[in-house]
Amino acid sequence: MDLDFISEHFPRLLKATKLTIELTSLSLFFGIFVGVFFAILRTSKNKILFFISYYYSYIFRGTPLLVQIFIIYFGLGQVEWIRESFLWIFLKEPYSCAILAFTLNTGAYSSEIFRSAFETINKGVLEAAEGLGLNKITTFFKIKLPIAIRQSLPAYGNEMILMLKGTSLASTVTLLDLTGVAKHIISTTFRPVEVFIVAGSIYLIMTFIIHNFIKYLEKKFSYQQ
Repeated sequence: MDLDFISEHFPRLLKATKLTIELTSLSLFFGIFVGVFFAILRTSKNKILFFISYYYSYIFRGTPLLVQIFIIYFGLGQVEWIRESFLWIFLKEPYSCAILAFTLNTGAYSSEIFRSAFETINKGVLEAAEGLGLNKITTFFKIKLPIAIRQSLPAYGNEMILMLKGTSLASTVTLLDLTGVAKHIISTTFRPVEVFIVAGSIYLIMTFIIHNFIKYLEKKFSYQQ
């Protein structure tokens, strides 16, 4: 392994990591709201809302993320009314399309995580809230949501790591994230081993940080329900 070669290209890979972190952070930020929203719809007694949430989750969990990115980036541009609307301002940019695809994808997985967490809440807790005279909105924000977040931390931690690795697909729509820059360096130097070892190590470090952050939150908010 050529250490001089690694030290020469490491700054470029490290700089590209910023975009990877941006894509991951924004996708998870928007995705958690999408996930909670569709989890609420999924637990609704209204059949229409239930099926909307169900099929959204089914479609985005049942198709490859790469296909979703291609449909959003290449497919939506083929629709004339989209090109003529204000949406085209955002959808013509690969960055916006990548964020949208990642958000919808992680939102689908997150909705299942939160739905499961909502359904495992002890009914006695909800009955106690009702007995205290709390309305449904207060019960949701003060009791159901905090408990569900705590219950979903281990599973959501895995989703964060999967989303981090999933952002590597952004390079397929010309974004120079960590993987995109790594591929560009390889195409000009023809030395894939050193480049991918460094890129993989950076991903591993970020995964380590997320893993330990989730473990810290689990320990901090641990309780006996």
